[in-house]
Amino acid sequence: MYRIRNYDLPRETTAALDEQKQAALRYIMEAWEEAIYDGIQPEMLANAAFFAALSDLVSSYGEDAVAKMTEGLPRRIHNGEFTLNRVTQ
Repeated sequence: MYRIRNYDLPRETTAALDEQKQAALRYIMEAWEEAIYDGIQPEMLANAAFFAALSDLVSSYGEDAVAKMTEGLPRRIHNGEFTLNRVTQ
């Protein structure tokens, strides 16, 4: 799977992609908040979202590409890339 990097694109295309990413995140966060309000447990939402995301990526790019893309997840998790409330000492 070839990933397009923002710096490979013209400036106006990069701005449009950034805008789409922000809009996509807003949609997800609004749906997440609504589900929490309706009593869905956050862990259930996270598992469902993770499954939906990976399933969609596999449908688009194939199993091998998605497996390769996710190989770096343990390192990124251990490095705190997904930790929102970090405690530093």
